Amino acid sequence: MGTATSSMAAKFAFFPPNPPSYNITVNEASGKMRFSDVNYQRDNVDVLKLSTKRGNEIVAMYVKNPSASLTVLYSHGNAADIGQMYHIFTELSVHLNVNLMGYDYSGYGQSSGKPSEQDTYADIEAANKCLEEMYGIKQEDTILYGQSVGSGPALELAIRLPHLRAVILHSPILSGLRVMYPVKRTLWFDIYKNIDKIPLVDCPVLVIHGTEDEVVNFSHGKQLWELCKEKYEPLWLKGGNHCDLELYPEYLRHLRKFISAIEKLQRPRDAPDLKPKDQTEQASNNVTEQSKEKSRPSIDYREKGRPSFGHREKSRLSTDSRDKARASIDKREKSRKSIDRSFKARNSTDHSERARNSFDRLGDMVRSVGLCNVDCLKQTAAEV
Repeated sequence: MGTATSSMAAKFAFFPPNPPSYNITVNEASGKMRFSDVNYQRDNVDVLKLSTKRGNEIVAMYVKNPSASLTVLYSHGNAADIGQMYHIFTELSVHLNVNLMGYDYSGYGQSSGKPSEQDTYADIEAANKCLEEMYGIKQEDTILYGQSVGSGPALELAIRLPHLRAVILHSPILSGLRVMYPVKRTLWFDIYKNIDKIPLVDCPVLVIHGTEDEVVNFSHGKQLWELCKEKYEPLWLKGGNHCDLELYPEYLRHLRKFISAIEKLQRPRDAPDLKPKDQTEQASNNVTEQSKEKSRPSIDYREKGRPSFGHREKSRLSTDSRDKARASIDKREKSRKSIDRSFKARNSTDHSERARNSFDRLGDMVRSVGLCNVDCLKQTAAEV
């Protein structure tokens, strides 16, 4: 039973498109590689071949965005390769304002070897190493994106990067075996044991899942989100299935909101504390106030928020000045909220047309390539 189940799990995990959707050609003059079967190729895309520690050579593509401060490392789902994902990757780079690297697992597309769980771990490690060494991208500026089966290698790498900026899980799985059987505990022959890894991730995690997913039940995404240390507002797409989430306007809108929040979150490089600045200061103040006079909460808050200025003015604060300080803090808070609302409104106005167009383009892309991550799952389970 164990051998048969393990074999089934392996069959579930890997469905590389056959034949691959692309070939690679080399420009004789520049020596630059490109995909020969992709229309409307862009000059800001590098096509790469990377060696893995397991002896395979995988194909990757890197989309450069000169105004980006963050980089997404995208692990795609099943029944797809980066030739099919090319236009989706380039659109996400533009509308999320990020650099983006996508890669093919061993045995997918024009990558050598045969796909296996351990090979996908080596594949994403090679892609991340390329980001660091070739493009100078630090883990503090990296977001891992795992779609369906891609959630496996994404979480495996996430638990080994202590200063990773964030993780996005798109229709993720609890584990390979749990997609097919409602097992209550992790078995040794299972693959992609995400349920055991997600509590070890120290950075913010966004989970996206369709409520009507017929391949990977919605409960997988929901349980993974509940187990996160640093939960970000999830996106549960009502009526969404396994392969159509990009068609929903909320998909791109929520991703943009998440990226914006992560950009504003200045995380210390030597500590895993990822609370927003206001929450961190408030928590510190709550502890401090227990040992200070109750009549001076506003002064304590001001001194915590602006230590150098607070120390100089501390000796000159009187009852009247404390009242003014409190009023000033309230005014700053209202001003900050006003600025935030203004920024959101302006951002919405500036990007509404682009967002609407991007939804249409992404929808057309998804429909055109017929992306599905594990379409053959039920048939495979019946055959074994």
